[in-house]
Amino acid sequence: MSAQAAARAVPRPARPAAPAPASQPTPRLLLVRAPAQARTRVPFVLACMVILGAALVTALLLNTTMARGAFEKQALDVELYRLAQAEQDLAAQADRLRSPEHLASSAQALGMVKAESTAWLFLADGTVQGAPGGAGAGG
Repeated sequence: MSAQAAARAVPRPARPAAPAPASQPTPRLLLVRAPAQARTRVPFVLACMVILGAALVTALLLNTTMARGAFEKQALDVELYRLAQAEQDLAAQADRLRSPEHLASSAQALGMVKAESTAWLFLADGTVQGAPGGAGAGG
């Protein structure tokens, strides 16, 4: 006997028997229909239109606000220029009033006369240094 025949002659273990069908009836398959396509796209289109309208209104309001801000900035720039000019005019006038020539003419208009000599008064000890002179013939 060959090896193949010997392998066939060996009895195989028996398979367990399939369970006997129960006496329950087999379930019936039911037809399930697809959901109805009754929904329309109108709410979606309306939502998109509302969002688009809100975006346009927002852009318009933002643009208007920025334009108003630009006009206010321009008005403030003009005011700043006017005030800078006024400051320069006042600084020039103050420089003119501080000039020695103007101070001398203002002093003469008030009746003051030019001192002949210079003297210093020291307040700490009450001494006078220099030779104080009189007002001269005009005073």
